[in-house]
Amino acid sequence: MGGIVVRPRSRILHGHDWVYSSEVLKTFGAPADGDVVSIKDGRDQLLGVGIFNSRSQIVARRFSRHRQDLDADFFQRRISQAIEYRRHAGCRLDLCRLVWSESDGLPGVIADRYGPVVVLQTNTAAMDRHRQILAQVLAETTGAACVIERNDAPVRASEVLEMRTGVLVGENPGAIEVEAAGVKFLVDPLGGHKTGLYLDQLESYGIVAAMASGRSVLDCFSNQGGFALACAKAGAASVTAVESGTESIGALRANVQRNGVAVESRQDDVFDFLKRPDRPEYDLIILDPPSFTKARGRIAEALRGYRDLHARAAKLLSKNGVLVSFSCSHHVRAHEFEDSIAEGLNDARRNMRLIRRIGQPLDHPVVMGQPETEYLKGVVLEAMPGR
Repeated sequence: MGGIVVRPRSRILHGHDWVYSSEVLKTFGAPADGDVVSIKDGRDQLLGVGIFNSRSQIVARRFSRHRQDLDADFFQRRISQAIEYRRHAGCRLDLCRLVWSESDGLPGVIADRYGPVVVLQTNTAAMDRHRQILAQVLAETTGAACVIERNDAPVRASEVLEMRTGVLVGENPGAIEVEAAGVKFLVDPLGGHKTGLYLDQLESYGIVAAMASGRSVLDCFSNQGGFALACAKAGAASVTAVESGTESIGALRANVQRNGVAVESRQDDVFDFLKRPDRPEYDLIILDPPSFTKARGRIAEALRGYRDLHARAAKLLSKNGVLVSFSCSHHVRAHEFEDSIAEGLNDARRNMRLIRRIGQPLDHPVVMGQPETEYLKGVVLEAMPGR
């Protein structure tokens, strides 16, 4: 087995599982991209084993602190452990993220369950090499009738991997109807957006809907309408959903019909929609934008975007209104996100109190010492009386 020796003060010496190219002191044994390598410190002490890719900025990703090969037994054990954790945590196993990359000891592997279908992503060179074994183990362990690969995510470019989609096990059943938070969605695992739904927000739909009864609701960046539909089902006085994407607005409108609720859908840029002078006030505004930055070097730009977004939204919030906001940019830390919100509220001359924080659900676990596993941050803010 080939390997690498890391430099002093490398982050892996402090509990992180990644080794960047700048942290490699030397490579030995001529490992090939996708191989399992030993990771050692300068005193020849084994720090664990990882998957190797010389063409990636992250040269090695540790997956075990002991010697371990990538074989069927290993994948069976890790996937079974991931599913058992979710069962013990009370997750809904027929509609959830079954495997969440480093959080389940399988770097680059994402597996999402939609009823009879598991959607697999293998976003590292080593795991991509073993995708067929992963698919077989997932099918056997879950009893799923079909495993689909959605290896078309832009993140694959960082590992120099080709884009690819298709069926790995079974036959594609086509679109599937699923239900979450009392809302019916039509999911197309092979042809839809990403793996189908934003599973990380299913729990949030119910949390936000519990505040919607009797209120006028504005759902911004609505995507397929999860928040809007849940609020309408919960008895909102009115619901307006704003989404700019042509494919997403079509799915939103189809879901409105599927659920038999009253939702006004608007295809528009959210920033433009919020600044128009003819906008009414809303009692509950939801902001769930796509990631504002994919790189740490552009964080200042992202924070300015969050500030502007919240300034515009706050001006449309009623006197006693509630603002719910999310960031899915893992480069943006929670305190940075909340600071940008506070600046935007100040620009709008509004004072609000924080009444709740919302994080990732239990099927998207966070690993201590590895901040990249935590990306979703949400806050529930309430307007302060007389301010």
